[in-house]
Amino acid sequence: MKRFVAVAVASVLALAACGESSSPAVPGAAPSSGGTDVLAKAPVAAAAEILPGSTMEKIKQRGELIVGGSLDAPLLSQQNPVTGEVEGFDAMMGKALAKYILGEPKVKIVNSASETREALLANGTVDVVFQTYTITEERAEQVAFAGPYYTSGLTIAVKKGTTGITKPEDLNGKKVLAGANTPAIPAIEQAAPDAEIITFGSDPECMQALKQDRGVAYVQDETILIANAQKDPSIEIVTKPFTVDPYGIGLKHGDDPFKKFVNDWLVKIQQAGVWQDIWKGSIGTVVTGEAPAPPQIGSVPGS
Repeated sequence: MKRFVAVAVASVLALAACGESSSPAVPGAAPSSGGTDVLAKAPVAAAAEILPGSTMEKIKQRGELIVGGSLDAPLLSQQNPVTGEVEGFDAMMGKALAKYILGEPKVKIVNSASETREALLANGTVDVVFQTYTITEERAEQVAFAGPYYTSGLTIAVKKGTTGITKPEDLNGKKVLAGANTPAIPAIEQAAPDAEIITFGSDPECMQALKQDRGVAYVQDETILIANAQKDPSIEIVTKPFTVDPYGIGLKHGDDPFKKFVNDWLVKIQQAGVWQDIWKGSIGTVVTGEAPAPPQIGSVPGS
């Protein structure tokens, strides 16, 4: 299996910035009307749950939750160019957690990348990561994961009209695009060991490379690719998910009280229907049917 990494100069600069305390950040704007309705019934933690000296208390004293996330992931966490609001499933989950701790959905999003998430948690730049962060045992050696809070899977996108790719094994002998430091890489290696994997630091970079024929296929989370295909009709999804990827909420390693606190919050928003409403207002706008059942918390290795 051959692999090389292509990273634009702009990406290097952006990723370098993400590793510093001065990482680009966007304060979460007031939610849209639909978001307001969802967050209106989102629970708030009792005073006794904000333990003295805990991460929760530090966040409350600061007055905002700092979230490692994306500003360019449609349906998940994307900045609205008109309002400045960061919208989507992950973005709203972060706002709901902020409300649980602070009593109001006050969030600052630090634009992070797959290569920088562990460092941002370890050095305290962010409190949590909401960023399609698949739980793995390897990652769990560096960070803690609350959840899982959502389950998706990898699938394959190509330029419309591309033939000969209908299953993962068809990637053998082809140039395949994937996000750096993502589960797509080992999944491709296992399914198509003769593929040549080309990695980039973000989804938009991978999409651009696909359209420029720098790779014949792009392996990415189905949720992200559905949003991409809806926005850009020049690409199409050619397979069903061929992996099961549980998303976790990234936390600093070893902070067991905060992990329990966040897991307790997940249970409460699921029981209150807030999780389901957040799904309906984001992913559910392009995926038909009722909201899926949330995954069982602690149900996968590493969680």
